[in-house]
Amino acid sequence: MYLKKRKNIFLTSVLLVVFAFTINQAKAQEVKVVDGDTIHLDGIKIRFSGIDTPESYYRGKRQQCTFEKVKVYCGYWSKIVLIEKIADHKVICIKEEKPDQYNRILAECFVNNESLSKYLVRSGFAFAYRKYSKKFIEDEEYAKANKLGLWQTEFQFPWDFRKNPK
Repeated sequence: MYLKKRKNIFLTSVLLVVFAFTINQAKAQEVKVVDGDTIHLDGIKIRFSGIDTPESYYRGKRQQCTFEKVKVYCGYWSKIVLIEKIADHKVICIKEEKPDQYNRILAECFVNNESLSKYLVRSGFAFAYRKYSKKFIEDEEYAKANKLGLWQTEFQFPWDFRKNPK
């Protein structure tokens, strides 16, 4: 009787440890896509370094592009592409030492070891932010040459749009 009771306590303890471990492993990462170049990762705002995307919402305005003679919200388009790319995958970010001029955390983020910034620029939904980095210029030139993403539209670069949102 004593051994049976001890065995039950031991098995129950093992099951509780396994259950607790499983719960901790299953705890989902919280990723919220703010726009094409900004996410909240477990509540921390991260701005992708070296790229810029059209504005989803800037000073009351949504940036538009013309695609096949139709006005589209190109900032929203870039955001949707990022949402689909991340899906339910784990996002890992490598933070830069210094924040940007607005004190935001700058980082390059990855899904399945693929840079989200490189993916967005190379597929034409982000631009190399040459003012701050030369890292993604080749990817932008590829997208432009192949008329991918926003390169098949009439658009204004996001840094120009922010100067004069129409």
